[in-house]
Amino acid sequence: MKIADVRTIALACRCDPPYASAAGVQAQRAALLVEIETDNGIIGIGEAGIGGGVTATVIERSLKPLLVGEDPLLIEHLWQKMFTRTRQFGRRGVFMHAISGIDIALWDIAGKLAKLPVYRLLGASRDRVEAYASGGFYQEGKSAADLAGEAEGYRARGFKGMKMKVGRNPSTGTHLRQLIGQAEFCEVDPSEDLARVAAVRQALGPDAKLMVDVNCAWSPDFAIEMGRAMEPQKLYWIEEPVATDDIDGSARVADALATPISGYETENGLYGFRQLIDRGAVDIVQPDIAWSGGFSEGRRIAAYAQAHHKMVAPHAFAGAILLVASLHFAAAIPNGLLLEWDQNPNGLRDELLKEPLRLEPDGTVTLPERPGLGIELDPSVVERYRTG
Repeated sequence: MKIADVRTIALACRCDPPYASAAGVQAQRAALLVEIETDNGIIGIGEAGIGGGVTATVIERSLKPLLVGEDPLLIEHLWQKMFTRTRQFGRRGVFMHAISGIDIALWDIAGKLAKLPVYRLLGASRDRVEAYASGGFYQEGKSAADLAGEAEGYRARGFKGMKMKVGRNPSTGTHLRQLIGQAEFCEVDPSEDLARVAAVRQALGPDAKLMVDVNCAWSPDFAIEMGRAMEPQKLYWIEEPVATDDIDGSARVADALATPISGYETENGLYGFRQLIDRGAVDIVQPDIAWSGGFSEGRRIAAYAQAHHKMVAPHAFAGAILLVASLHFAAAIPNGLLLEWDQNPNGLRDELLKEPLRLEPDGTVTLPERPGLGIELDPSVVERYRTG
């Protein structure tokens, strides 16, 4: 059996009205699907990081020639073969996004051939994973009371935890939002963020998991100040408090606060996460397997985290394929903690699958037992959102 073709499908849908995190304003959701077809007709599907739209070009022009004619079950060989190209183009960013989507699709093929779901093929640590609601974004006219109502809705549906956004503050000690643009959209005083967090805690109750995501917006000093101010809310974690490359700053925040520090989805690959872990910059490790090397590299990151007694909570904020792949990943590793389940309106997540995931009454998601990723795309939805 050989790889006969490698294809990409770019999808996009509008966010109306737009919403924001500290990292920017979201007016559109996008996903890049990767299909790998074998010469006996088996098609594996993956999802790659968008990489500003360049990822598809990398896959089709740089990586496809390395793959066509190869045995799709030599997954580790193919991963290393692709990774050698990063010496020319950079070990982080778009090239790793491209490798990620291909790797996920190859594991989907392997599962279909073995007639096993991917998480069982990878060893299976559990057959269900607790999910948390990922929401709480800034939006025009959205008050703390509205945010509390959003949290109450998640609790009523069975979620045992929620993550919300903070950090769109005028004085953060950094200039990140000024560089990204639209800095004044939904900008709030730090005291308003503290009130928003308190409102959500009250809505969720004292026992629910409450996480905040700063999206790298604060300086270390400001992160420590805000982290201490939020301590009465008993946060489960503070995510990406400072710039990803400020490893020493993140370590300083982690050392100063009792609340665990999680991150950094914006890091790529084992070597990047090795630095975060070795230098004490994170307590909870959050790779995104569509950005950080797929299942293959994700397992290496998880193993390194396990060797340092750290849990892994994969970042998953894109389309339906990444959500399902992240579920398989979290179920396969022994130190999988939680599944991020984005709750913002997104047709690329909610409409793309013929049989979507569902939340169980106990707040968990049960793994699909069909071979591979265990999903089937709705072709009409793919065509509706296809771009380019």
